[in-house]
Amino acid sequence: MKEIVFATNNAHKLKEFRSMLGKDWHVLSLADIGCHDDIPETADTFEGNALQKAMFVAERYGRCNVVADDSGLCVDALDGAPGVFSARYAGEGHDSEANNARLLAELDGIADRHAHMATAMVFLADAASEPITAVGKIEGEITYGPQGSGGFGYDCLFRPTGWEKTFAEVDDQAKNAVSHRARAVKALVARLSESSLL
Repeated sequence: MKEIVFATNNAHKLKEFRSMLGKDWHVLSLADIGCHDDIPETADTFEGNALQKAMFVAERYGRCNVVADDSGLCVDALDGAPGVFSARYAGEGHDSEANNARLLAELDGIADRHAHMATAMVFLADAASEPITAVGKIEGEITYGPQGSGGFGYDCLFRPTGWEKTFAEVDDQAKNAVSHRARAVKALVARLSESSLL
């Protein structure tokens, strides 16, 4: 079984990634490799942040097979915000409840609720290798209040196009079949297979 480092300590992301990658890979978290650094995310794109995180782990910890992602919610009426600031929209505390409250406040009185969720994933075989990048996206709309208790982040406010429920109102299997992260993982796995890295 091959090892792959997923540059996150987010338990929700790890669970999703492990279930989507399959049993051929042993997925390690940042904690598993002893990384407790505050990894910088200073790029202005999801792809840039994902590459920054992957390079940090590959270089600082000398790890091979590193995957990093950056995800976010982009709302049309807010000119793409919160975008790369999704996790800290209401401040540096990564407080989902506060982020959701700010988003609803920003959209108060706005009829156009269209939005999309996006994930960029970057794979590095090692620090000197060319990055392999994949992007996943799903269109939807922002509800007028939280709906559902599952998921995490903005899931309770995001209803995919054609759905009657938010991501937070369905089980993990239903979400993982169509989510932005699932689409990014599938695209990344396909690219890695083409490169004979899987």
